[in-house]
Amino acid sequence: MALIAHISDLHLGSLTFQEDLIKKAVNEINMMGPDVTIVTGDITENGYYMEFEKAARYLDEIDSPLLVVPGNHDARHVGDECFGEVIKNRFGALDLKDCGIKVIGLDSTEPDLDYGKVGRAQHNWMVMELLKAQEENLFKIIALHHHIIPVPRTGRERNVLSDAGDILQSMIDGNANLVLSGHKHMPHVWMMEKTAFATAGTVSSLKLRGRTFTSFNTINVTEEGIEIVLRGADGKKRCLAKYENTCR
Repeated sequence: MALIAHISDLHLGSLTFQEDLIKKAVNEINMMGPDVTIVTGDITENGYYMEFEKAARYLDEIDSPLLVVPGNHDARHVGDECFGEVIKNRFGALDLKDCGIKVIGLDSTEPDLDYGKVGRAQHNWMVMELLKAQEENLFKIIALHHHIIPVPRTGRERNVLSDAGDILQSMIDGNANLVLSGHKHMPHVWMMEKTAFATAGTVSSLKLRGRTFTSFNTINVTEEGIEIVLRGADGKKRCLAKYENTCR
């Protein structure tokens, strides 16, 4: 039905950014030919205009349709304005009816703050987009930077969405099939009712916890369900989760 690539947390401009890793990931993604590539924020380290320009060059090399949402690092130093100018929309929807999916991108950032917030206006918009996708019988994906559910092995919980509870409830009530996020640099998947919540690791930064490694995720969506695969910089593939009967 559809193949989705999910990358996050490039952190271009950081001393730990590795150009060879993002180039390798882009090449792998283009070889796979996904139906859409979703980038869940922190494409820059400091939100500087020049960082966005450089990050955009890498993202422009991705052949598939692309949806990018900002992360907390992208909202630093008036970075929200730079994101809007260089990357374009900070939130929006992408309808891919040929492969039966809809991607709803949310801006969960607050200027110069590490914690996130979706806010009432975006919340109401998300609910309406989920309803429209349900009526059109589309597979519903929501993408945002901040995680909705705490991620294991990431230490003390902090920098979460201030309105996470209400957003989570609306995602469940709206029958979202898949929620993608980044932020923690730790790949993990939760399943709540019929919604899968998948976080991606960092694709090109060495800001890693313990013995984790740089990676990105791919999601294979079929009529039977979804399979979420971790693709490490070492070239190995690891199945993070496989769920049946989650597509409608």
